[in-house]
Amino acid sequence: MVHGTGRRIRKATSAEGAGESGLAKLIELHALNSFGDMLITIALASTIFFSVPTGEARGRVALYLLITMAPFAVLAPVVGPLLDRLPHGRRAAMAMSMLARAVLAWTMAGVISGGGIALYPEALGVLVASKAYGVVRSVVVPRLLPSRLSLVKANSRVTLAGLLATGVAAAVGGVLHLIGPSWPLRGAFLVFVIGTLMAFHLPHAVDSAKGEQRAVLHAEVHGEGSHLIHHKPPPVKASLRTVGPSVILALRAMSAMKWLVGFLVMFLAFLLRSEPIGGLRPTLALGLVALAAGTGNALGSVLGSWLRTRGPEPTITAMLLLATCATAASALWYGVVTVIVVAGTAGLAASLGKLALDALIQRDVPEAVRTSAFARSETLMQVSWVGGGAVGILLPLNGVLGLSVAAAVVGLMLLWTIRSLFRVGLRRRPAAPRIA
Repeated sequence: MVHGTGRRIRKATSAEGAGESGLAKLIELHALNSFGDMLITIALASTIFFSVPTGEARGRVALYLLITMAPFAVLAPVVGPLLDRLPHGRRAAMAMSMLARAVLAWTMAGVISGGGIALYPEALGVLVASKAYGVVRSVVVPRLLPSRLSLVKANSRVTLAGLLATGVAAAVGGVLHLIGPSWPLRGAFLVFVIGTLMAFHLPHAVDSAKGEQRAVLHAEVHGEGSHLIHHKPPPVKASLRTVGPSVILALRAMSAMKWLVGFLVMFLAFLLRSEPIGGLRPTLALGLVALAAGTGNALGSVLGSWLRTRGPEPTITAMLLLATCATAASALWYGVVTVIVVAGTAGLAASLGKLALDALIQRDVPEAVRTSAFARSETLMQVSWVGGGAVGILLPLNGVLGLSVAAAVVGLMLLWTIRSLFRVGLRRRPAAPRIA
């Protein structure tokens, strides 16, 4: 049975040329990465959140945000530029992110039962390593792209594999937690050790930077037109105008949606635990919200594979509009149904919006610099999630107030996005960004 299941998984990941190009190995590695991350999440959540009263849990999570998320918000913008300086070491970078999490998971297993402050710096290390992997993975996908797949469909397949692995890991992690609080971390250690070995078995094309150049997303080259610069440019003032207006539009919209996801994760986790809605038990309410978010995320990946690159600008604007309407409706008619709907909608919008952003980068950023652009966009998305989570933990636990604030934030970004959409127009030809 195990052998047959393995053959079916390998057949699914290798479809449409993914096996020949090496993308199938990346899909399997990403599934393993998501599996390990979920095991660590279960261990941390059970210690920091579920094992203590709500008031104390809020303080612990606030401390977690302060010690882990705040330094990460400072470190994350550095990840992309650092990876640009290591174009030939992507397999090693992915392996090191796996190995670092394996070591940290084993170390955390020894202190998880006490839940002391020593746990938090180790959690920061896990977070940084995980997000570094995410940036490298986004950079690597174009290097393994089969001729029969679009970049959007390939990213959709990788994301969907990660979501399925996360669902399986949730069940496995729950069983391991019944044995003891440290056992999910021991399981994560084993998973990441295997992942370290798998990373080195990725194709050599992952480390080939032939024809690639750096994409200047934060520098404007004065005195140059929108063309390729082959010489080293002089020092310039920072700007976000060098990748074209459509990509900037998508980055702003996706930042708002990632902010909303981070906000909902933190805010609803505490709100539903302290003030259950619809007469549901806190654990059941949280489970329904998590299920809705996961379902929306998976549906977004499936829709992204179907839509491919059709109208990325209106697609990402429509997703932001959908998220805004759902959040506003949940604030006006606060209840169990609207909360579940907003969680599912946020998952759908963020997933499909990210694929639309990928399509814009594929269309408007030349292939020679596309991997660099992916690295920077991924970093921006992670920082936006951190910002939303911080707001979610700081707001009072009032459902109408919190969701109203969220609706106002994404609503303002929606207006800005619509204004930019009319200025950009629905161009079919790609923009020519400045490159250095």
